[in-house]
Amino acid sequence: MTVTDIRGAKRVAKKASAVSKQDLRAWIEALRAAGEVQEINGAEREAEIGGIVDLYMRKMGNPAVLFDDIPGYPRGYRILANILTSVRRINLTLGMPIGGSAIELVSYWRKYMKEARSIAPVTVKSGPLLENVRSGKDVNIQAIPTPRWHEHDGGYYIGTGCMVIMKDPDTGWINYGAYRVQSHGPDVATVMCSKGKHGDLIKRRYHERGEPCPVAVVVGMHPALFMVAGLEIPYGKNEYDVAGGLIGEPVEVIKGPRTGLPIPAQAEIAFEGFVHPDDLIDEGPLGEWTGYYAGGQKKEPAIRIETFMHRNDPILLGAIPGVPPDDDSFYRGTYRSGAVWNQIEAAGVPDMDQVVWAICTRFEPREGIEILRGCWSTVLDPMAYSSDDPRNARVVIDACKPWSRRDTFPIVARSSKELDARIRAKWAHVLPRG
Repeated sequence: MTVTDIRGAKRVAKKASAVSKQDLRAWIEALRAAGEVQEINGAEREAEIGGIVDLYMRKMGNPAVLFDDIPGYPRGYRILANILTSVRRINLTLGMPIGGSAIELVSYWRKYMKEARSIAPVTVKSGPLLENVRSGKDVNIQAIPTPRWHEHDGGYYIGTGCMVIMKDPDTGWINYGAYRVQSHGPDVATVMCSKGKHGDLIKRRYHERGEPCPVAVVVGMHPALFMVAGLEIPYGKNEYDVAGGLIGEPVEVIKGPRTGLPIPAQAEIAFEGFVHPDDLIDEGPLGEWTGYYAGGQKKEPAIRIETFMHRNDPILLGAIPGVPPDDDSFYRGTYRSGAVWNQIEAAGVPDMDQVVWAICTRFEPREGIEILRGCWSTVLDPMAYSSDDPRNARVVIDACKPWSRRDTFPIVARSSKELDARIRAKWAHVLPRG
């Protein structure tokens, strides 16, 4: 995209009047209508915004929090946090009835995973994101009010509710994930990807060739796009396709002016640049999803920012990790519940009551427990072996009938299939359904 292209796109962006359902601002208006957002003016970014969000996150179901009039920044430069800490707001994000229950939400995820809906993104020429485009010496991500989210954080994390976008140099696969991004200066940030994560693998492929890795970071977008960034999408699958299936339409993207990476056209704030080989700077600590400051300060890859884009009156999205349940993990709880439910059924387990019954009555601690050592973990795990060896141990519980007693194990106190059939045939009119 040339300078002329950018100027033309900005003119088109300013003329756009229709509000897209991919627009974060449409989601905020829906929150207002449902009484699901608390608006706060005048809180400062050093301690008050993070402290307020911490208090709101201590009980799931508290409203989202929208900050404005932040000291030192223009009015209208806002921060939205505590976004997905209620079933009501997750329902609203997914287009479900807002009053639906938690179990209905789990059922939604079960169906969604079985259907595996996928809609590819569509490239557009412009969007609200291009209302303000800065490059070179004009780049200044510190124009965005970015809080110190936790009292003992080592800096200001602009990327918590974020999308970090990369492209595999061999296959062209587009991947985006929610990796933490710390602001270090007007045109410098860091990105922390745990070893083995998709973003880390892609970055390494560029560096093994001696090339810089192109990267785009989005720090304000519709929460549905952020949700996908935090889910376990299979290797090689484009998260944009998954997000399209989630919202029921193609995600509109523009090409990054410098990297060509696809960036949501309706995004609030984004920047792009390059991660060069061996370009590491001090990062952290950050209070993380485990509820601890695990990991400490360490060297992480620097992003040298070349383009900075934002809407007029931009909104920074914050999904703050902390003591669970929190904004980083609560929504994934219902998703993973659906995933585990599907996996248990696929394994032939009839229901969770049967699993609990088996554990309570057939688990023998002397023989039925296995400890797996040296399992893959992360430096963010407070129980990892060390910062240099981020592995841990896991436990496997065997609640099967002992093989040596398979013929003599006590029979189950339940009617036989034959008796069930006879009772149902005669008494179906008075029996419970199911």
